[in-house]
Amino acid sequence: MKQYLNKLMTGQSLSFVEMKEASELMLSENISDSEIAAFLIALKAKGESVEEMAGLATTLKNKAHSYQRPSTGITDNCGTGGDGSQSFNISTTAAFVIAGAGEKVAKHGNRSISSKTGSADVLESLGVALDFSTDEVEELLNENGIAFLFAPYVHPKVKRIGKVRKELKLPTIFNLIGPLTNPVPLETQLIGIYRRDLLEKMAQVLKLLGRERAIVINGAGYLDEASLAGENHFVLLDKGNITKHAFHPSDVGLHVYENNEIRGGSASENAEILLQVLQGKEGPHLTTVLLNAGLSLYATGRAGSIEEGIRLARHSITSGAALKKLRFLQTYSNDRKRGMIV
Repeated sequence: MKQYLNKLMTGQSLSFVEMKEASELMLSENISDSEIAAFLIALKAKGESVEEMAGLATTLKNKAHSYQRPSTGITDNCGTGGDGSQSFNISTTAAFVIAGAGEKVAKHGNRSISSKTGSADVLESLGVALDFSTDEVEELLNENGIAFLFAPYVHPKVKRIGKVRKELKLPTIFNLIGPLTNPVPLETQLIGIYRRDLLEKMAQVLKLLGRERAIVINGAGYLDEASLAGENHFVLLDKGNITKHAFHPSDVGLHVYENNEIRGGSASENAEILLQVLQGKEGPHLTTVLLNAGLSLYATGRAGSIEEGIRLARHSITSGAALKKLRFLQTYSNDRKRGMIV
């Protein structure tokens, strides 16, 4: 690790291979907590490169529970967090809408870190299990089109690094790469990021990781979601090409709402918002989900435009398909708890 630390401290970036090797060391028992902390701080001070982010993400995926591709066309929609908006669980709600529109969603998430309620918190409140086995995830993706992967469960070797990060109380590379570490092989992805200056860099990382098509979005007010409050900026990765775009909600036929109108609360409060959206209750929560689900459907290529994606997302809700995806997960989790699934 010393050679990598020396390199970072002189302002040099690590190659993809070097970062993979350094990441392997961080996950081993042959390194101290202080060395891990020093590495993370040195990396932060230098500024994380595309190859460093991709190298760490690759190592974390390789060290996670192993998932074979259940079928083709798996996607995920996830934000980095860190925008301070305290919004409700937008991407988690949108995931059911995306699945209801016909995409297979391996939803990767965690408990609350920078928001009041994380995806795991709200799903747990709804009775969804957090510890699905690899076989169960593959079964759920094939039968239901959506499964949830609880990050600490699928990444058991990262626990020690989590302890170091809590002691540091500083943002590190791990605050950026969460959405990149989904262990299920993904073909497409929507990533929300709170830093607009990293849009293209994140797209380059996704390209290096082999995504066929992806969108990285930074919303109005610097949300790590698409926002109804004003202009949104995103980059599109499509077959290796990266292009920059921007749009206003009015450009895609949606009403404008301020970001404070989509604030969330406790896990139970956010669970109620999620249910109301999937049941079609009109308002800023539903419209926000339509925008984000529509953008994700455009990212996967199912929709040819954001507007078409929004139409598909609305049909997913009005037809009851999105809610049906949630009910399947709830029933499956309950049956599993009662020992009816082995």
